[in-house]
Amino acid sequence: MTETQTVQRTPLYDAHVTMGGRMVDFAGWSLPICFSSINEEHAHTRTACSVFDVSHMGRLSLKGKDCTSFLNRLCTRNLTQAEVGRSYYSHICREDGGILDDVIVSRFEKRWGMVCNASNREKIIKWIDQHRRGLDVELSDQTNTTAMLALQGPKTLELANQITGKDLSDLKRYRFTEYTYLIMKVVVYRCGYTGEDGIEVVVPTSAIKMLLPKLFGSKGKPHPLIKPAGLGARDTLRIEAAMPLYGHELSEEWDSLTAGQSWCVDLEKDFIGVEAMRELKKGGLPRRLVGLELDGRRIARQHYKVFANGREVGEVTSGTLSPTLGKSIAMALVKSDVSEVGTTLDIEMGSKRVGAAVVTLPFYKRPQGS
Repeated sequence: MTETQTVQRTPLYDAHVTMGGRMVDFAGWSLPICFSSINEEHAHTRTACSVFDVSHMGRLSLKGKDCTSFLNRLCTRNLTQAEVGRSYYSHICREDGGILDDVIVSRFEKRWGMVCNASNREKIIKWIDQHRRGLDVELSDQTNTTAMLALQGPKTLELANQITGKDLSDLKRYRFTEYTYLIMKVVVYRCGYTGEDGIEVVVPTSAIKMLLPKLFGSKGKPHPLIKPAGLGARDTLRIEAAMPLYGHELSEEWDSLTAGQSWCVDLEKDFIGVEAMRELKKGGLPRRLVGLELDGRRIARQHYKVFANGREVGEVTSGTLSPTLGKSIAMALVKSDVSEVGTTLDIEMGSKRVGAAVVTLPFYKRPQGS
């Protein structure tokens, strides 16, 4: 940020401070890193229900007769047959395939919604503005007029009725519902970023004070199953689930295929960056994203160098000591000839190199039926 910019506060800022949140600057927003401890919040999310404030993420609304074809050109995912009520994970790329952002695009009846990363919101708005010239596409930024909360964990759907005032048991993953609750517009998405089941709820900022007692109870009688969680647990949870984070596994420096996200790329359709990715696939990927399990309990940090038989072959993108698995795990971008599961590598940590093995991603999958 520049000297003239100030750290923004989400509509839940006061509640975070009251609940003992340790506040930090994240992408220009004041957000809690944790409330109790990262490990406690991580474990609670894996066993019950945690609430994460994700109001910092960009929420854009697009409409107009050219909107569907425009977004289909902008996004790697094929959106031509998108169904109303469905959300689609996608990338937005440069002409050379470099990833500008990963987004969730949702098909409403009369508009489209897009959720982008906080650090990339202004960049994506400029990109949309640049490419919608001459088209019937209207854009509005709803980030500062709404709040977004992620409720994650195996108990979330059981609690959904009392939280949202609506039965969400039939809502499938990557679907959403929009309704009116006590005169306010509410959108509930069944998705998340932790590897657990859950929902994300978007409400007007004015509704937060009314919603908080439903989520957390009162100071004298806190909710027995729902607890707040911060950025720290959100990161350890998403690493275990091998979910990419922009600036780590995703970057303008490489493409969606290299990042291991080919499932959200349709090379049969035309989109910005498709030619570069077609050529890359034709010639073979020189690098790949892999999972690593390390010897010992030291944490591999971003940009730590990775070696194979003394040869530098890549670098770590994210790493943590997994609270669920009790092991040191990491994701890394490495040369394709050392990316096979079972390959033995070394990670440089200061003056020492620690052994690691390539393993199958994700590191963690929630139990069947949970």
